[in-house]
Amino acid sequence: MTSPFDWIADELHSLEEQSLIRSRRKVQPLSGGRCEVDGQKLWNFSGNDYLGLADDPIVTTAVIDELKNGTGIGARASALVTGRTPLHSKLEKRLAEFKGTEAAILFPTGFAANFGAVTSLVGPEDVVFCDRLNHASLIDGARHSRARFRVYPHCELSTLRKELEKSGNFRRRLIVTDSLFSMDGDVAPLSDLAKLAEEYDAMLLVDEAHATGVFGERGSGLLEAQQVKSENILSVGTLSKAVGAQGGFVAGSKNLCDWLWSTSRTSMFSTALSPVLCAAALASLERIQSQPRLRRDLLSRSENIKLELQSQGWTVPESVIGPIIPVIIGEAERTIHLASELQALGVLVAAIRPPTVSKGTARLRISISSAHAEAGLRCLLESFHQLRGN
Repeated sequence: MTSPFDWIADELHSLEEQSLIRSRRKVQPLSGGRCEVDGQKLWNFSGNDYLGLADDPIVTTAVIDELKNGTGIGARASALVTGRTPLHSKLEKRLAEFKGTEAAILFPTGFAANFGAVTSLVGPEDVVFCDRLNHASLIDGARHSRARFRVYPHCELSTLRKELEKSGNFRRRLIVTDSLFSMDGDVAPLSDLAKLAEEYDAMLLVDEAHATGVFGERGSGLLEAQQVKSENILSVGTLSKAVGAQGGFVAGSKNLCDWLWSTSRTSMFSTALSPVLCAAALASLERIQSQPRLRRDLLSRSENIKLELQSQGWTVPESVIGPIIPVIIGEAERTIHLASELQALGVLVAAIRPPTVSKGTARLRISISSAHAEAGLRCLLESFHQLRGN
């Protein structure tokens, strides 16, 4: 007897033949930038806990204190109904202060924040301009919005300008970009993008997911670090990377956040962020602003790792800035093999393959954290050196 799902087995086999099948392994997080996989303790260079705040004692204590106060785990409803607690309100106010905006609005995830913002801002009468290497949440949001979708080559603003020049007949124009690109570790030219947005009366959405907590004097991201301010900008961020908690947010004008509150389906139809995670994020934001040494040390060690890998002969783009360090391998099969060899040497590094990146650009994505001890960094470099020798 056949099943309407029989096709899946064939498709899975096809993925396996292309070295594109994804395994569902169990990873136990450990302190000090380590983890355990199938009984093997490894240095974890695959996560996004850039400042090591996910298990910071001050942050975890904030969660425990709220539980003791009877806050509970779940939000019990969507934020629009009864899920927006005093902790949610306090965190939104704190995020607006952190980002230097009038207001902020929380979302269950960073993906939901991007997707919800894009689909609320544009529709069939509008146009979205998207960097080719943007995160999937921006791309999916643009496609789902039914706006015209224009993709420009990575950070190629001359092409973007040409497309903007042709956009006069659209009702609204929206430019979307990552600030720190998640698979390439390079930075968008935010100042020039802001100038283009102002010149062509476009909205500019900047996804600061991987930059929040890492860049800027106060740690608020690359908009701060590059001193970019414009009324045309809305900033999206996540609480699940350097902040070490979970959730996403949009920061901008009060009118913008009021509009998203009333129209964004990913907020309206999702249970609100857990209140205790709001408490965790509040404690993390305090740590980020009061401990600038964390991000200074992170950026310094990231640059050292990048330079050492380049000196070993690995292909690491010169444009890499910060804790995301891609080692370009090329073919997916070899990338998986190298990741497996690294794991055997005690190092967990993500093997990034299509469709996450373009065909022929598979890579080992190294993610540096403040939590990594010097022994872990030495192990990483020694392991790559050993693979190079082989």
